[in-house]
Amino acid sequence: MNEARWVPGDFFGLRIPADADSLRAEAVSFLDSAFHRFGSLSPDNHVTDVTQFEECPGGSTGRKLLLTLRYARPEPGLPTELFVKFSRDFDNPRRDRGRTQMAREVRFAVLARGEFPIRIPVAVFADYHGASGTGVLITERIPFGTAAVEPHYDKCLDYRMPDPLSHYRALLSAVARVAGAHRAGTLDAGFADGFDFDPALVTVGERIPYFPSELRERVAAYAEFAAAHPNLLPHRLREREFLDRMDREVAGIAAAADRAQAELNAVGDHVALCHWNANVDNAWFWRTPDGLQAGLLDWGCVSKMNVAMALWGALCSAETSMWECHLEGLLSHFSAEFTAAGGPRLDTGEIRRHLIAYALTMGVTWLLDAPAYLRALVPDLGTVPGRYDPRISDNEAARSQLLMLTNFLHLWQSSDSAEVPGAAG
Repeated sequence: MNEARWVPGDFFGLRIPADADSLRAEAVSFLDSAFHRFGSLSPDNHVTDVTQFEECPGGSTGRKLLLTLRYARPEPGLPTELFVKFSRDFDNPRRDRGRTQMAREVRFAVLARGEFPIRIPVAVFADYHGASGTGVLITERIPFGTAAVEPHYDKCLDYRMPDPLSHYRALLSAVARVAGAHRAGTLDAGFADGFDFDPALVTVGERIPYFPSELRERVAAYAEFAAAHPNLLPHRLREREFLDRMDREVAGIAAAADRAQAELNAVGDHVALCHWNANVDNAWFWRTPDGLQAGLLDWGCVSKMNVAMALWGALCSAETSMWECHLEGLLSHFSAEFTAAGGPRLDTGEIRRHLIAYALTMGVTWLLDAPAYLRALVPDLGTVPGRYDPRISDNEAARSQLLMLTNFLHLWQSSDSAEVPGAAG
């Protein structure tokens, strides 16, 4: 046993394992103690055996496991099939750098054990050691692809999903109900503190302050990419008029990023507790007489934020046609659900302006590098006939980069210059 990979959790004081091998060495005794400490296991019941201990690939941070347990006796609501998420990945420094994302996810799991506005995975244990960024979260395993729950949907593959619009309406209902309940003050009192927006946390990485000349070089590189791979991008995102506009506006948009973020955080009615990354792959869906319902997984980086940021997180991996044909309806649906849950009435035009401001200032920093990334991911990209080709569709990083780039550019191209922060400057 590697004692260095056991640390005391900040919430419950119990030694928690940092990786699968550490957990395996003391699985029954640790799980029994942890579940009792968390309150998920009755004092007179015990974990008696681990019948499945299986590594589970996927995700952008940490390592995962699938566990199946036996207890001395069954209890209502006590799951036997579990999902384990570690914050650490000692074999992959890039993934391990995201370990701090679990800090708020654990806090959220600890607080959300009572009544909550939407379905979230039942947590049986969670704790985090802030000094090392070591955390573990153990929840029920969602039964994807059963009579009760639809199959799991991977991000950026909505063209394989039945009735995408209904799924996005259900997804935004879930996001809105949490945000509205937070604004109404009906969540547990603990949600009032510890979730303030932190731009260093709620981000895909440290922002690089590019010089204007470097940004224009990235626009030129995108123009060259678009000309070389016209089959990967809509025609209107390859037209000279739009490329020239990108060249004129990119530096101003980037320069406006801090101001735009400050303004988004200051619009009080629009700031609420939100899931930051509610893509379809972080949800599960089921049907009731009232229609399609959604629960939300993976609450890493959960924060109080402008709801427009959460809307980008939910919609960034949708088909561009969803943005083109249904954005206004989806924003109206979100606003109505937010108000019904107790939040203030939000103007959809203002939500849209905030969404554009966030998407563009974020996109010029992160997504203009997508062409180079795509070429590295798909070395024979020049022979790919389109984004449905398996070399893209079967590569999550490649298809995500391409579709998110396209959605960001669609918002830029379809927005008036006056709506683009810094464009006039």
